[in-house]
Amino acid sequence: MESPNGRSAIEQMKKSVNKIVQKITPFLWFDNQAEEAAKFYTSIFKNSKIGKVARYGKEGEKASGQRSGSVMTVEFQIEGQDFVALNGGPHFKFTEAISFVVNCSTQAEVDRFWKRLSAGGKKVQCGWLKDKYGVSWQIVPTVLAELLSGKDAAKSQRVMQAMLKMVKLDIRKLKQAAKAT
Repeated sequence: MESPNGRSAIEQMKKSVNKIVQKITPFLWFDNQAEEAAKFYTSIFKNSKIGKVARYGKEGEKASGQRSGSVMTVEFQIEGQDFVALNGGPHFKFTEAISFVVNCSTQAEVDRFWKRLSAGGKKVQCGWLKDKYGVSWQIVPTVLAELLSGKDAAKSQRVMQAMLKMVKLDIRKLKQAAKAT
């Protein structure tokens, strides 16, 4: 089916779908590392990119205390998910109350994201880490949900006990705990 302007209906629908705005966008407040953090995150994940960068003007400088011409916000995408990073000054800090979960299908993927995101940060427990900017991440193998759920409560308990002893999650050890009797 072709439209009057010569484009197929499918081509027009594809173009329209690409213009849909993400309903909810995480907005991350940094002291003055927004651009550096956005570059760091987009270097770690595939299908990621830096978008628009907005700068403080004279009025913004007065209101925020940030230098005129310095980066105010950076739009970026990680795995197709939109984010905005703000240089808002030292007023607020990240806490573990908000974290980003990275779902990993293999141990190699767990290892890669763990190494890159924890560099300069803090390794915590049960797959949690804080990156060098203070943002909390959970590096989680996708098999974990399957191992923790189901009708076998004893299996779930064994997996949970194994996980609680780990800092970085280990798929092989989690599966071993699930099979143990």
